[in-house]
Amino acid sequence: MTKLEYPHSKIPMPGKTIQIATGVKWLRMPIPASLDHINLYLLEDNDGWFILDTGMGTSATKAQWHQIFAKELGGKPVKAVIVTHMHPDHIGQAGWLCEYWKVPLYMSQCEYECAKLAYAPASDTHIEETHLFYRSFGLNDVEAGKRTDQWTQRLWPIAALPESYIELKAGDSINIAGDQWRILIGRGHSPGHLCLYCESLGLLISGDQILPEITSNVSVYPGVFEQDPLHHWLESLRQFFELPDKTLVLPAHNQPFFGLHYRAESILNHHEEACAALEEACVSEKHGQQLLSVLFKRPLNSFETALAIGECSAHLNYLVNKQRLIRQSDEEGTHFYQVSN
Repeated sequence: MTKLEYPHSKIPMPGKTIQIATGVKWLRMPIPASLDHINLYLLEDNDGWFILDTGMGTSATKAQWHQIFAKELGGKPVKAVIVTHMHPDHIGQAGWLCEYWKVPLYMSQCEYECAKLAYAPASDTHIEETHLFYRSFGLNDVEAGKRTDQWTQRLWPIAALPESYIELKAGDSINIAGDQWRILIGRGHSPGHLCLYCESLGLLISGDQILPEITSNVSVYPGVFEQDPLHHWLESLRQFFELPDKTLVLPAHNQPFFGLHYRAESILNHHEEACAALEEACVSEKHGQQLLSVLFKRPLNSFETALAIGECSAHLNYLVNKQRLIRQSDEEGTHFYQVSN
């Protein structure tokens, strides 16, 4: 397939669902951001429903869940909550849903553990590491301090997570109404992102690993800013070429689509083009702040800039590890990059 095809011309209305396949329903919840929605899914078992991702921990999301419970479950209870990864639009209502229905939470180990750490109050050590991260990117002390405050003091709308969970690993399967949903694990956008593939239904619930219209943020974060998430992201994408190209992809944002291989290849090409642009810009020595405009052509708000810094850092780390760029540091800890000879 050489383009994307969208088999559903309509999107779910608030508090409503659209049936994708037998026992599979698509719904949407609001996000208070420029990307204003997240897609969630319901999987019907013989004795109840699995919820796949949960939405933000806001009153608006909770109100829509109550509408879903009243009108879309056919009288069956929820039996489990599955969360693809730790980001707040995916995990935000997991604690409330599990408590409301008295059901278990399914996640990968690293996503659960990272969520517990990420949404805890920032320690003094984390604040110091965050400041060093922004200084290394090329921000002066004042700007680094502002960015540090923004990053460490931001309050995400997250319901308290359950104190226990059921671990899902790559290769595990969940039997739902006789259909086997196999677990795939992606890395890069988050540390252990779950995807669910059902061969008998020809469906892939991709979360943020494969989106049809946007590319997921791949970032280096303060405290782990020597990591190479872009390498893991690119490697994770390649596993999707092993699935049939006719698979219907159910993403976390935008609309369900056909064209899995085409989209995976497009994302790989997008990141290689970004890397090539950074190499071209680094013919002369540059620090990260000087390179943001190479990757991001449009104006960015404050939060988008924080994500852009993380993504630019991820590409720079990848290029250094591939020996396509050389990194050196000055006495103040600022990193400078230049193409290798």
